Amino acid sequence: MVASRSARERKAAAEAGPLAKVKIDIGEDDQFVYKVACTVCTVKGDRPWSTYRAGEDNGYMAAMDRWIFHLKEKHPDADAPCLAYLPAAQQRLHERRVAAESRG
Repeated sequence: MVASRSARERKAAAEAGPLAKVKIDIGEDDQFVYKVACTVCTVKGDRPWSTYRAGEDNGYMAAMDRWIFHLKEKHPDADAPCLAYLPAAQQRLHERRVAAESRG
């Protein structure tokens, strides 16, 4: 059985921890677009910092990786279940950088 959008949202919010506000939208390609916003940090005035990046991958893994890096950089004492995946997120980032260097 496929999890509903609201169930996925609840799971992502639980993984992201108490500093996160998670929302899932449907993209133009009918795929889930994960948006994780920080309840503490703001950018450009009073907009909350968010993992959403226009035109970039906003699936679960990409959004959660960006959130993990945000937590480690801006909230090093924060506790969130997703931080257990930091080594895997770092590995994916390294692989993306190597792939980008080989293309360019």
